[in-house]
Amino acid sequence: MSRTFLVTGGAGFIGSHLTEELLGRGEAVVVLDDLSTGSLANLAAVIEHPQLEVVVGSILDPALVDSTVARVDTIVHLAAAVGVKLIVERPLESFLTNIRGTENVLAAAHRWSRPVLLASTSEIYGKNNGDGLLETSDRILGATSVARWSYSTSKAADEVLALAYHKEHGLPTVIARFFNTVGPRQTGSYGMVLPTFVGQALRGEPLTVHGDGSQRRCFCHVVDVVDAVLRLVDTPAAVGEVFNIGRAEEIAIGALATKVLERSGSSSPLHLVPYEVAYEADFEDIDRRVPITAKLTELTGWQSTQSLDEILDDTIAHMRTELLAGPVTEGAVA
Repeated sequence: MSRTFLVTGGAGFIGSHLTEELLGRGEAVVVLDDLSTGSLANLAAVIEHPQLEVVVGSILDPALVDSTVARVDTIVHLAAAVGVKLIVERPLESFLTNIRGTENVLAAAHRWSRPVLLASTSEIYGKNNGDGLLETSDRILGATSVARWSYSTSKAADEVLALAYHKEHGLPTVIARFFNTVGPRQTGSYGMVLPTFVGQALRGEPLTVHGDGSQRRCFCHVVDVVDAVLRLVDTPAAVGEVFNIGRAEEIAIGALATKVLERSGSSSPLHLVPYEVAYEADFEDIDRRVPITAKLTELTGWQSTQSLDEILDDTIAHMRTELLAGPVTEGAVA
């Protein structure tokens, strides 16, 4: 039987892809999004779908969250303050949005006995740059005066809340820690590195590489991430557990910039930008962040399917089409 899903942040990058996939498999979806970082343009392909309802509002509105949760069967909580740039520039707003918003969602889920998948982040691990990160790996964070670590702390608080609701009240919760998720519809507006590079390359602008470019990251296509989320939602044994979602194919950010130039055919130069210029004087970055996803694979059979080259080609093709189409007004349907 079909279910009705609440996708908070469903007009965002990951949320819109998840919404499309849920509708495609016959589920009904209620999207709750304040459109602060998402856009209805992301839902353009399904906006008229008879089983989609879009509620424009905030997870910080407890009455709205409660009335919306009451009408659904399952919750995927994606809404959050995201992106390094946004976190650094507006740490208080980001911190409170993440904690209070999640508290509202979990409280409503408990009142109405609705299962929740909570989207978390690899930022949880902080400066732990080991060869591979397990769900039980230590969190190593910098000083509280460094704004970046406020995001990690807020998402850790979200996880603690979700696990506590499960332990003390029996609320079915699952935590999914996303590593770098990329693909069509992701914007570079909030510090996301791949769409920033691709946009710069296609416009013929210098690619701004922060630091010396030696920091290493792993990238996973949003299609694979959505597949992992749905497998977890559909697996009762996932309840009460934490799972990494990502692809363990490392690349240095400087090398990523070069690869973007190669695959886009751009002749743009690389431009190294010190962290204190890109962000602020006390900004701290992480040398590397590699997921171990054995727990997810063993339970659900999930495997990432898209290589980095395929991810780049897909992202470049999508952004090239967007550039040709011209700008879209935020919040509007193209």
